[in-house]
Amino acid sequence: MAKQLQRRQILQLGAAGTLGYFFGGPSFSVVRAAGANTKLRFAGIGVGGKGSSDIADAGQFGDVVALCDIDASDKHLGAAAKKWPKAKTFFDMRKLFDDAETMKNIDAVVVSTADHMHASAAVPCMRAGKHVYVQKPLTRTVFEARTMMETAKKFKVCTQMGNQGTASDGLRRAVELIQSGIIGQIKEAHVWTNRPIWPQAPGVTKRLTKSDVPNTTHWDEFLGGAPDRVYAKGYTPFAWRGWWDFGTGAIGDMACHTANMAFMALKLKHPTMVSAEAGDVNEETCPSWAHVTMKFPAREKMDAVTLHWYEGKRDGKKVLPPTELIEKVLKAGQKLVDSGSILVGEKGILYSPDDYGSKIYITPGELVEGKNLTKPEKLASNNGGDTGQKREWVEAIKAGKPELALSNFDYSALLTEAFLLGNVAIRSGKPFEWDGPNFKVTGNDKAMQYIKTEYRKGWDLIGEKA
Repeated sequence: MAKQLQRRQILQLGAAGTLGYFFGGPSFSVVRAAGANTKLRFAGIGVGGKGSSDIADAGQFGDVVALCDIDASDKHLGAAAKKWPKAKTFFDMRKLFDDAETMKNIDAVVVSTADHMHASAAVPCMRAGKHVYVQKPLTRTVFEARTMMETAKKFKVCTQMGNQGTASDGLRRAVELIQSGIIGQIKEAHVWTNRPIWPQAPGVTKRLTKSDVPNTTHWDEFLGGAPDRVYAKGYTPFAWRGWWDFGTGAIGDMACHTANMAFMALKLKHPTMVSAEAGDVNEETCPSWAHVTMKFPAREKMDAVTLHWYEGKRDGKKVLPPTELIEKVLKAGQKLVDSGSILVGEKGILYSPDDYGSKIYITPGELVEGKNLTKPEKLASNNGGDTGQKREWVEAIKAGKPELALSNFDYSALLTEAFLLGNVAIRSGKPFEWDGPNFKVTGNDKAMQYIKTEYRKGWDLIGEKA
């Protein structure tokens, strides 16, 4: 049986709540921010934790004029407000969105919230003509990823996802070498991670017991579009990653990094078949282990390829690629790392012992790095890490060319979509066929409830309408 969403449900442009500015105001920043000498004005939504460095990096390229965070403590919003005392502060992003005067003075927005609020923050901003930088994974659901990509295209804004390994010259050169045929046609890709490193199954499978909400925490605003639940210390600040309502588990957290090189090099887009094995699957927390399999069709001059993802521990042992592949890596004189990838080609095996894919080894042991893996020849050189990714995004804004940011939503939404489909296979417990261009799933009646989820009343900032 096929389940399908109409295109009008994928690209939603209806009004949401009282956000009149976004749906009636002009796109001031698209025009104003196009000049090469223009000093950009940034807002940060989620400015604690990773968000603190994200907004600080962006601030190197302009002025920070607005800050929003659900935690008003000195480690989050308080610290940011001290650093940028002239910036207007908010703990509810909806209040920021309703402040028309402040919004007119914003050109670009950095979003570093928990996964479940990425789309709710970024989509309204893009509709208002604001350029957006959004931390990985781009979204919590497949539907949101598609909506982000379609919205960015419609409003012609410059975007970037925060998988900073994309800025590495090593990754970019590795992509070029693979596409040049250094190991021939590739039929298999294997990617594994050291995650999870936060509480989830099997240790935690039920909601936590209520505790007092700290005075500086705005819990309702943290929940945002997620289903209502009582506050507990074990949900924040970092442990939310293992809870389905807030995070995307190991595959969401790390595939945008560790699988990035393979995905880009192999020119992958939509898988056509997705399946998964997983342990301790439950409705509250992500699994204790998983092996996800995705089949991709032939692309351009590249053969069909199967990509495998591995996470967690099964019966106390780390879930890894097949033993025969691991042995080939070891026999080539390499040490197996906690997170990495292997590409199996007709001419040999390529091994990357790196979350960012910036180093590669080719059997029988040749190291391709350093002098041999320096600047890319076709892709633009960056090599600036996290700050370099922000700089590239700013350069795209000033040039009015979204494609200059390599992890723009045309690319990163597809990367995010593919691996979030792995979570769908884990949660639904059945394989399924996926028709990406038509947003259609076949063979799994349970899948769609995880591809697209509902939002809590008052928090549907994407503004979906049937």
